[in-house]
Amino acid sequence: MRLSWSHAVLYVQDKDRMLDFYSTVLGFQITDRGPLAPDGPEVIFLSQDPQEHHQIGMVDTKANDDPPNSVNHFAFRVATFGEVKDLHQALTPLDGIEITPLSHGNALSIYFNDPEGNGLEVFWDTPWHVAQPMARPWDPTMDETQAVAWVEAEFSDAPGFGPKEDYVNQREAELAN
Repeated sequence: MRLSWSHAVLYVQDKDRMLDFYSTVLGFQITDRGPLAPDGPEVIFLSQDPQEHHQIGMVDTKANDDPPNSVNHFAFRVATFGEVKDLHQALTPLDGIEITPLSHGNALSIYFNDPEGNGLEVFWDTPWHVAQPMARPWDPTMDETQAVAWVEAEFSDAPGFGPKEDYVNQREAELAN
């Protein structure tokens, strides 16, 4: 069985603020919404992928400002380095949003919280594999060429460092057995 990311459902306290963040800042669109049951709480479905009815669901039943549940974060891959940089720029002026740029060698990531404290990661894959766990802060003001060169210099001595393609080929061979 091969699982692929489908969706997460969040309990939210301020659905309007959360919808604004997820749609305006992260680019999700509402695909459906309505009560879970007669006189029940509203569920709102959001997606960026036309193949996925929803990637995020929100249910407006969170009663207080207590920390979110036990989920650490939700991670989303983007196709280009520029998308990570653009997101960093969009998040920077927002009150209450804490941003942590980290590289794992195999990715350049931006970790941040949504308005209700749920952890999110948006990342772009680098051309390398590095054994995990591994995390080092990176400077999101670098351009793509600088960032890729920095990752190679920063992680070339790390365990398991090598071309991502070699790692993928090895994993495919292991999974075939």
